[in-house]
Amino acid sequence: MKARFLVFFSVWVLMAGFAPIAFSQAASQSPQSSSKDGYGVIGTPAEGSKFSRIQIGWDRRHVTDVIGQPNDEKVYSTGKAWIPFYAGSDMARTEFHYKGEGLLTFGGNGELIRIIVNPNESGYVN
Repeated sequence: MKARFLVFFSVWVLMAGFAPIAFSQAASQSPQSSSKDGYGVIGTPAEGSKFSRIQIGWDRRHVTDVIGQPNDEKVYSTGKAWIPFYAGSDMARTEFHYKGEGLLTFGGNGELIRIIVNPNESGYVN
């Protein structure tokens, strides 16, 4: 019985020791690198439009101070919400819909991670 406990405890300590390394590597990867992975700016904002005045990485309050409140918003869970021991901030996202402009996506930490320019945006969540 003691041997089983010792083996179990040793494995647990070993796994716990590597957990901070995995979390720090995941946190250091910037999701804002390009629009190929679904992040960044998708489309080209028209000159003088609301979306031309904002930047990836801004927080929600900064964005709404600069371009105003959205017409509608949507909050949804990401797949990471269902990972049992996931301790990151990316378990939910918020989308702001702006009529005639497109939509903005904010990560769980409140930072703007994606701008989708769509002049045909209705401004409402379908």
